[in-house]
Amino acid sequence: MGEILGIGLTHYPGLIAPDEDRAFPLTRLLRSDSIPTELKNPANWPEAMRVEYGEDEGISASRAHRERLLASFRVQRAELDAFNPDFVLIWGDDQYENFKEDIIPPFCILAYDEMNCTPMMGKDGSARNNVWGEPADKVFHYQGHPAAKQLVTKLIEQGIDMPYAYKPLHEKGGLGHAIINTLLYLDYDRKGFDYPVIPFLVNCYGSKVIRNRGGAVEYGKEDDPPGPSPKRCMEVGAAVVRALKDSPWRVALIASSSWSHAFLTDKHDKLWPDQESDRARFEEFQAGDYDAWRRVTTPQIEAAGQQEMLNWMCLAGAMEELDRKPEILDYIETYVFNSEKCMAIFKP
Repeated sequence: MGEILGIGLTHYPGLIAPDEDRAFPLTRLLRSDSIPTELKNPANWPEAMRVEYGEDEGISASRAHRERLLASFRVQRAELDAFNPDFVLIWGDDQYENFKEDIIPPFCILAYDEMNCTPMMGKDGSARNNVWGEPADKVFHYQGHPAAKQLVTKLIEQGIDMPYAYKPLHEKGGLGHAIINTLLYLDYDRKGFDYPVIPFLVNCYGSKVIRNRGGAVEYGKEDDPPGPSPKRCMEVGAAVVRALKDSPWRVALIASSSWSHAFLTDKHDKLWPDQESDRARFEEFQAGDYDAWRRVTTPQIEAAGQQEMLNWMCLAGAMEELDRKPEILDYIETYVFNSEKCMAIFKP
């Protein structure tokens, strides 16, 4: 009988750079021409946003933001180590990284034998400034697990036509930031991460994945086809649990993403996330009201900038199948740091 641990976390890229770098999407946006001039003036922001930005352009708030996140990551790592899984499965989005114009699958299990990644290397080959002081050529090595192939088979047998891959397409090492950041943050204190990894990619960005190349800048005007619906993601998550229940493995199922993102929230001129919608989803999630999540539509997700929550929808479907409610470690609202973060665990 397989044992399953559930974890929900964020892969927020801002944790990689030192706080003093001001490597927040907001600071980049303020230097661009993509927002009205008047919104570059903090005097025209909501009061809570001005307070958070402070007199040091968010540096003090960034330190506090980091400490709250790290406190939760450390609890999650301790739970992971105590559980000692045979492998971890991570639901994460691919933002025009491994999948581009040649193919955009709704889901894809990466059945790699191994993954060798250089996340501290920028696209131009230069070193990324990072809090660990790692060099650009530092290779982070992770093992795959043979259960990936068997999981694909079990999902197909349940009527889930599951794409899979044995080698990377465009992304060196095969891991986009949603997966590699998750692994870096669960090992923030550099103890090592020896658990085998099965990345399970979700096309969260849907209508914007090619048009926006998974980011904030529009490279075209025509929408792409939508990603999978929240309901379908929950069905896939439940099917994963059914596939693993009778297996011999101990498995950690991890959803990796923040919730609404400022740069996806058009109604706020891409400056801050949709806190009202996130609070509604949080109240439903905390109560274990999975039916409410199942009823959320793709247009609602896109209007709220909650595209990446589809990763959490997979986890929600899995935990509903196990009849579990979350233990909330933290829920962090922000105006300045792009996205709301929920940190949770589901113990066996």
